[in-house]
Amino acid sequence: MGSTTTQAAMTPRQRWLALFSRQTPDRVPTDFWCTPEVYGRLVKDLGCRDEEALWQQLHIDRPRFFGPTPLRRNHPDDPQAGIWGTKGVKIDYGSGSYGETTFHPLAHMTTAAEIHRFRWPSPDDYDYQVITAALEKDDDFRLRNAGVYEPFLLYCSMRSMEKAFEDLALDPDIAEAGLGHIFDFHHEHLRRVFEAGKGKIDFMYLAEDLGAQTGPLMSLDMYRRFLLPNQKKMADLARSFGIKIFYHTDGAAYQFLPDLIDVVGIDILNPIQWRCPGMERQRLVKDFGHRIIFHGAVDNQHTLPFGSPADVRQEVRENLDIFRVRHGGRYICAPCHNLQPVTPTANIVAMYETLQEFGSLK
Repeated sequence: MGSTTTQAAMTPRQRWLALFSRQTPDRVPTDFWCTPEVYGRLVKDLGCRDEEALWQQLHIDRPRFFGPTPLRRNHPDDPQAGIWGTKGVKIDYGSGSYGETTFHPLAHMTTAAEIHRFRWPSPDDYDYQVITAALEKDDDFRLRNAGVYEPFLLYCSMRSMEKAFEDLALDPDIAEAGLGHIFDFHHEHLRRVFEAGKGKIDFMYLAEDLGAQTGPLMSLDMYRRFLLPNQKKMADLARSFGIKIFYHTDGAAYQFLPDLIDVVGIDILNPIQWRCPGMERQRLVKDFGHRIIFHGAVDNQHTLPFGSPADVRQEVRENLDIFRVRHGGRYICAPCHNLQPVTPTANIVAMYETLQEFGSLK
C-alpha cells in the first residue's frame, strides 16, 4: 500500500522571506492594519484570547515590531509636551478616536537659526538593549520589523501642516534646517536600533505620504530636493545591515515611484490605493511588477467598509489575478490602510477567508 506525504505549511516569516528572495511561497502572504477600536472588536467578535490567536484564526502573516524603550517621554523645556515638543489631544468621533496636534513648537520660528537653536531629542534618550533581549527570545515564527523614518510627517507636526508645505516653496532654508535635524536624529537612532538587532531584523518602515486622493502632495522637484536624498541615505543604512525597505505612501503617488525604486531602492510598496489616478493595479504591475513587492490593495475606503462580503471576495480575487500570484508574482494581501470602525467584521473575515481559498501558490 502506497504512502503519501504532506508538505508542511510555511510559517508567516518564511512566506515573506520567500517573496524577498524571489521564491514562491505556499500561499500569498497576508498582513493586517487597523485602528485599536477595530482590533478590540475583532478579538471580541471572533472569541480570541489575544493578538496572536487573532492572527492565527484569520491566517494573517503579520510581522512583529521591535523597538527601543524611551528613557525620556517629555521635552526638557516643556514637561507637558512629547520629546519633539508637540502636544495633542484625542478627538472622539463616536465609534473611535484619533490624535490631533494642538501645539507646534516650530510654528512661530522665522529663521533657520531659530530652528537650529531648538532643543532636539537625542538617541541617548533610548535604551536599545531591549531590542537585543527581545530578539534573542523570538521564535522566528513571524517576520521582524524595526525602525521607522517618516520625516515630513513629523516636520508637519512640529511646524504645522500649512507652514510645513509653505516652507517647501517660500522658506526652503527653514525646511532644510528642520528636516536636517530630524534626519540627523533618526540616522543615529536607527543605526543603534539596527546594531542592537544583531542581524535578526528583516525590514524597516520607510514612509512619506507623497500623494493625495487625486494627485501628488508636492512636486517631483520638491521631493527630490527635500526628501529623496535622506530617504536614500536611510535606506542605504538599513541595507548595510541586510535589512529590507518597506515603503508607505498614500494616494496618487505614481510620479515618485521610479525614484523610490531606482534611487531609494525600496523592496515593498504599500498601500496601493488603486482608485487614485495613476495607481491602477494593472499599470503598476506592468511598469514595476518585476521590481518590487506590492502590499495592500484591498480598498478600505469603499469596498471593505461599504461593500458586501461578496464585494470583498470579488476584489480579493481580482487582486490575486492582477498581481499574478498564481504565476509566482510578489504580492502581500492586506487592506490598503488602517481599517476603520465602520468596517463590518463580516467583510474583514471575508477578505482572509477568500485568500485562504484562492491564494495557494503550490
